Amino acid sequence: MSDNVAVVTGGSTGIGAEICRQMLDAGYEVVSLALGRPEQKHTRLHAVEVDLIDAEATQQAAADVASRFAVTHLVHNAGVIRPALLPDVKISDLEALSQLHLGSAVMLVQAALPSMKQQKFGRVVLMSSRGALGLQTRTAYAATKAGMIGMARTWALELAADGITVNVIAPGPIAGTDMFHALVPKGGEREAALAKAIPVQRLGQPDDVARAVMFFCDRANSFVTGQTLYVCGGSSVGSLTI
Repeated sequence: MSDNVAVVTGGSTGIGAEICRQMLDAGYEVVSLALGRPEQKHTRLHAVEVDLIDAEATQQAAADVASRFAVTHLVHNAGVIRPALLPDVKISDLEALSQLHLGSAVMLVQAALPSMKQQKFGRVVLMSSRGALGLQTRTAYAATKAGMIGMARTWALELAADGITVNVIAPGPIAGTDMFHALVPKGGEREAALAKAIPVQRLGQPDDVARAVMFFCDRANSFVTGQTLYVCGGSSVGSLTI
């Protein structure tokens, strides 16, 4: 087994699938936790099907993975938006996204900690969003994605002495993902207008985000922790309308 054993949530599609691909290319053993199995096949790619909104199922999956793998890396990439203007926000959506974005992260890191502490090494990367800075219709999404940043800064302080770094990636609009195209039709005028509104004049791609994840996951990068990297084409320093 590789020295690097990574758990990637939402690893079956979009950004998660690209993270898995780049990790496999780099020699990692990879465990995908997602609603479905990845399309890509590899001898070092393992799949666990789980709904991370289900707290009990998540706890069971976390324990199962920790019992079978000496986890060194955790990339919590799985996410859902559930957009709504404030008058229409459902508390049930806020609760679901809190479990998905925050609760499942706590459970998965707790399960992986004994292995990481034993090895005196670990890398945790949480996938937040440029939307954490505020965006219309994103009450539940922005709140829970912003919560990831506070959680990561806290964990970075608590775990630094154990050789474990904790960092955050906050992507802007990333084309080629189901989440993005559920809101912005592929190839339409809205997509073109959004790309033009981004300072670098293009939408992001899954590999843009995966490369940032690989930076934080690198064993050599032990002096970077508690940080948030916006992979957003400059949209985090200006206004953005989706």
